[in-house]
Amino acid sequence: MDSLSSQKQTLSEEIQCSSCLNLFTDPVSTPCEHNFCKNCLNQCWNNSQTYNCPFCKETFSKRPDLKINTALKQNKSEVLCDICDDIKMKALKMCLVCQSSYCETHLEPHHRAPNLKKHKLIDPVEDLEDYFCQKHEKPLELFCRDDQMCVCLLCAVTNHRNHNTVAVEEESKERWSQLLDMQTDVQQMIQDRIKKIQDIKKTASEKEKEDCTELFTDLMRSIERCQSELLEMMEQKQKAAGKQAEELIKELEQEITELKRRDTELEQLSHTEDHLHLLQIFPSLIRPKFTSSWSEISISDTQLSVETLRKALIQLQETLDEKLSRTVMKRMQQYAVDVTLDPETAYPKLILSDDRKQVTSADFDIVLRDNPERFNFCSLVLAKEGFSTGRFYFEVQVEGKTDWDLGVARESINRKGMISESPDNGYWVVVMRDGNQYRARESPSVPLSLRMKPQVVGVFVDYEEGLVSFYDVEARSHMYSFTGQSFTEKLYPLFSPDSKKGGKNLAPLIILPVS
Repeated sequence: MDSLSSQKQTLSEEIQCSSCLNLFTDPVSTPCEHNFCKNCLNQCWNNSQTYNCPFCKETFSKRPDLKINTALKQNKSEVLCDICDDIKMKALKMCLVCQSSYCETHLEPHHRAPNLKKHKLIDPVEDLEDYFCQKHEKPLELFCRDDQMCVCLLCAVTNHRNHNTVAVEEESKERWSQLLDMQTDVQQMIQDRIKKIQDIKKTASEKEKEDCTELFTDLMRSIERCQSELLEMMEQKQKAAGKQAEELIKELEQEITELKRRDTELEQLSHTEDHLHLLQIFPSLIRPKFTSSWSEISISDTQLSVETLRKALIQLQETLDEKLSRTVMKRMQQYAVDVTLDPETAYPKLILSDDRKQVTSADFDIVLRDNPERFNFCSLVLAKEGFSTGRFYFEVQVEGKTDWDLGVARESINRKGMISESPDNGYWVVVMRDGNQYRARESPSVPLSLRMKPQVVGVFVDYEEGLVSFYDVEARSHMYSFTGQSFTEKLYPLFSPDSKKGGKNLAPLIILPVS
């Protein structure tokens, strides 16, 4: 195949649907910019649970809206066979000599009979008059380059006798070449403009770097001035250290008195049955507000006394925190529920234990019956039990894992395709990634700073109060709470062991029994 023929084939392929291999009918474009007949694409997606491009296989999170590609649309009517009697079949070719259209069956004599094989056949057209000379009623077989028009053989020897005439096929080949050259020019113009955009972005980036350098220089100068002012301020503070010592000791004694009052209050709370009141005042109890930051104060003459009081203060605070955490965990565990995994919702690469208490990830798809409840793209599984009132609590062992998702989800969540975990989408979830990165799936996500790596995570839900809280059970510490939520349908515990991460994330998620 020569270069021109190859280019003509390429251009033809660009106006053909890669699904049915015919010229486009109502052509539409996918988000990945591949083109198909509208009917071909709809048939493909109507028979599938996922939506991906039939050409490049790119998957879309939801079914894209299809719009007609007007640049590729062909306004071509269907031409029928002139010979068929009862049911008219679609014409395959038209004969310029016979001036008739033929289906595949009735075209056969033109391929077999010697006198008919000499006839000129063209692709079917709706208006055959455009292919005949209106004066001589002969086929337009020649092209006059002087007058830039198609002519018949009689025209060529009369009105165009001394003109430069060539066969229509030859001129068409020349025009194809010009068209391909034009296409090459257009593509080059596109590349030139893409490069121009890149140049503009590069120039803007370099200008931004220059501005940042200048800003950094100014910042360093400001820091140097602040350091000088800070040294001067510290010298003044040291001169006033003696007088300050008595005031600091007095403040520390007042705070110790306040902490003892809190200790008494906690002792009273440990015997109360008012669970809601306990949860409401929990944030104010766990973080007492002090008036001073003692770690930043150093007074030479009274250093020993202040340091002794500070250590006693810290020890007392740790004791109170431990007592409060123990009380809160004990109250929440009263609402523990027996939770089991629902195999009808499990992603096909998840393995559930026989008792439905453990879930791990597999390297292969497990053959499962597809149903509306099953997640088909994200590695998730729900609990069998759902809750639409009151309070409930469950604990999950996450020891040995580098990645996991835990939380609750409402019954009507989307379970097909890509999923974005957030309260707006019906998910209240905390995740761990890469062994030490914890985030609450808010919109946007909130990074969590934890003092230690949880081995067991407790999840507490108060349906009426719109509260979902997460706790490190062993450390008896609060991780995060979604507050002020509005629940209107069943909530189901949600679990994800994530993928194996190259063998680093093999441990299962284990739902612990109610104790």
